[in-house]
Amino acid sequence: MATKRPLFHGDSEIDQLFRIFRVLGTPTDDIWPGVTQLKDYKQTFPKWKKGSLCDSVKNLGEDGIDLLAKCLVYNPAKRISAKVALSHPYFDDLDKKALPGTHVPLVPRISG
Repeated sequence: MATKRPLFHGDSEIDQLFRIFRVLGTPTDDIWPGVTQLKDYKQTFPKWKKGSLCDSVKNLGEDGIDLLAKCLVYNPAKRISAKVALSHPYFDDLDKKALPGTHVPLVPRISG
């Protein structure tokens, strides 16, 4: 969303997957235990090494890159949670008063 365009825009499923692999590296059992046992994982996938997110999102500062990297961790058990992500320093300068409230108004009951 920060770039207003898809980060990994592929023209097919495999093209999109390979675009992800080129930036994040091809997943292995070392970084995501069990990935090679997934139904659609192919041992013949090209083996790309992890690249730099900075090259893909040049307009994000250091905190933005850090948050994005934590969101893009392959292993779901090691990926940042939404709750923790909202406390990330990337959002420190956000004007929280400009956000919509979290209070949901109750609809009054009509007695009859």
